[in-house]
Amino acid sequence: MDSAEYERKTAARFASFDQDGNGYIDREDFSAAAAAILAEFDTTARCDKGQALYSGAEAFWQGMAGIADVDGDQRVTRGEFVRGAVKRLSDNPQRFAEIARPFLRSAIEIAASADDEGDGLTVRSATRLLRVLGADEQVAERVAAALDADGDGRITEEETMNAFAVYYTLDGPDLR
Repeated sequence: MDSAEYERKTAARFASFDQDGNGYIDREDFSAAAAAILAEFDTTARCDKGQALYSGAEAFWQGMAGIADVDGDQRVTRGEFVRGAVKRLSDNPQRFAEIARPFLRSAIEIAASADDEGDGLTVRSATRLLRVLGADEQVAERVAAALDADGDGRITEEETMNAFAVYYTLDGPDLR
């Protein structure tokens, strides 16, 4: 894939972070995502899981801002997001997954607790989680099924991290 195509796909992924659609990513977008997850899975912000999710959202924001907010205005524009991904992450996709890990770990724990089927995240709960983060129903279903890389009916944290890193930093397909 040429760099123009990679930049186009990365720019399309920007929308998944811009929760309010105002044209930039900021701390409020991460807080809004956390609040939406808590509401979807009927979890309070004051409980340990809720606090962990908000802490993870803040860590994710700080990591993203550190990579992409070149002008220091506490907002990441689409251009900054694309340049940050191209210059700082395309050669090390796991770095992005590590920045996201506390948030994703907490989100997975909250979604998994909604399942009555044992340990781990089910494809059904993963679909709900992806929908609340902005994916349409069909995309959420397809992606959640693909996350279960080993086909055991459960989605592990490692499967999620690997997929997240590939989707946001490599030349994977457009899913929005």
